[in-house]
Amino acid sequence: MPEGDSVLQLSRRLQFMTGREVLHTSLRVPSVALTDFTGELVDRVWPYGKHLFMQFGERILHTHLKMEGTWAVHRVGDRWRKPGHTARVVLQLADTHPIEVVGHSLGLVRVFPTDHYHEQTAHLGPDVLGEDWPTGGREEARRRILAQPAATIGEALLEQRNLAGVGNEYRAEICFLCGIHPARRVADVDVDHVLDVTRRVMWANRDAPVRVTTGIRRAGETTYVFGRHGRPCRRCRTPIRRAWLGPAAEERIIWWCPACQPAAPDYVAVPVVPAGRTPRGARYRR
Repeated sequence: MPEGDSVLQLSRRLQFMTGREVLHTSLRVPSVALTDFTGELVDRVWPYGKHLFMQFGERILHTHLKMEGTWAVHRVGDRWRKPGHTARVVLQLADTHPIEVVGHSLGLVRVFPTDHYHEQTAHLGPDVLGEDWPTGGREEARRRILAQPAATIGEALLEQRNLAGVGNEYRAEICFLCGIHPARRVADVDVDHVLDVTRRVMWANRDAPVRVTTGIRRAGETTYVFGRHGRPCRRCRTPIRRAWLGPAAEERIIWWCPACQPAAPDYVAVPVVPAGRTPRGARYRR
């Protein structure tokens, strides 16, 4: 599942693009289909939270993987590993044998002027894996989260306007490590501790090929609660539970251990039905 560490690693794999000339451009999204970077040099490739940016002179290509997006790199003429109809970005770059960089099933593809970068990213909170996190990013994220004391900590962690990079897997594991139920209100949790754990866990995984929060890299043992509905808690053996959390348009599944992460007394979990949808009209309650 793409989260901040995944995009950071992706940007590192794509650093070879820097300084290369674009030989051919194909942006297969109607809003930017006429954009052409051909003849431009790739000036820079960098991440911000879950977002990936590529600069070509006076323009920036902004993409987001969402749930299914991937990038592939191969030589021009090689067979693609994914269907052609899933390609959203195709860039051919200069080399002895030209290189092709293809973005498949990308959830977002935009282009805007380079000098609009700060304006276009102003809605995002500090990047958990950013260089400025220790020197001001953390405090800004803390301020933004505390500004909504009635929100649940689970919603606050996923809200990219508070802090950029946390996804559903990290959200579940961070809440477990902090011993708090995801539906607990921000006002009722130690936000400082949550932020410190968030940075520590994500930073520890920034170079890891496999995301691990338990310290054990064996398959099936890398997480405490994420994706482990009905299985015994690794600490107390209580069966892990799951439910929906969040507003109707943004609800996501949460996982927790009822013993290690006690919910508020008035919390009523909205079960995840087999079809993967909440019963009509049902939502979580505190």
